[in-house]
Amino acid sequence: MAERYFCGWYFKCQGPGGSLALIPAAHAGGGSLQLITDGGSWNIPFAAGETAVSGARPRAALRQNLFCERGLRLAVDAPGLRAEGEVRFGPLLPPAYDVMGPLCALPFLQCRHRVASMAHPLAGRLEVNGRAFDFDGGRGYIEGDRGRSFPAGYLWTQCFFEGGSLMLAVADVPLGPAAFRGVIALVRLAGREWRLASYLGARATALGGGGVTVRQGDLCLVARRLGGPGRALRAPAAGAMERTVRENLVCPAHYRLTKGGRVLLELAAPNASFEYEWP
Repeated sequence: MAERYFCGWYFKCQGPGGSLALIPAAHAGGGSLQLITDGGSWNIPFAAGETAVSGARPRAALRQNLFCERGLRLAVDAPGLRAEGEVRFGPLLPPAYDVMGPLCALPFLQCRHRVASMAHPLAGRLEVNGRAFDFDGGRGYIEGDRGRSFPAGYLWTQCFFEGGSLMLAVADVPLGPAAFRGVIALVRLAGREWRLASYLGARATALGGGGVTVRQGDLCLVARRLGGPGRALRAPAAGAMERTVRENLVCPAHYRLTKGGRVLLELAAPNASFEYEWP
């Protein structure tokens, strides 16, 4: 991997025993495994020789910690964190096509985003510092990022709900001397995918106060965080994990998707995930 680049995957697991997210990554200086729960967050460094992360598929190995399309295995014994166990994944549910659409062909992008699964069944159990997380009958979500840096300002959210799932990302994207506010949103609802994206004409018409309104033709998606600022995570800046961001892995949020005034989804979610980072 080039010195100034990073590559990482985000594995979210939600089940009857709670929620947990794992972020294996390779970056300047080696690799890292971040773990976040509703009770805390941890960042475990790994040497470059102990780290292998694929940019094309959700696969990573950091010493004995393994991640792939079929599941994950944890074996962490580090200062402040002991985590172990296995979770098996059922069939992944990828988007209909690359979430970045034609933008994936643009050179020199600061960050490239990929969604590997909007929702898949889980089975298994993890133990984190003595707390058991039972994921039998739960659901998982997988996405990835690679490039040089996270955008300076961005909003990201993901949520499962009965009959579907959603993700939304809005970010200020530098492109040479200029910049644009990019939008990517996927809503899986009753077996159908609704997509709002900059390359389809979507734009953020209101942004602030922990929320955003996105419009694309007669489609409108509103998302608002109702929880606090969340737990600290490390994020890439010029290929190194030197920036601190905050994520609410589990927080209340409100979502509303309409088409021509007809409500497709109205959701008060108690267990949404949300990041809101604007300078």
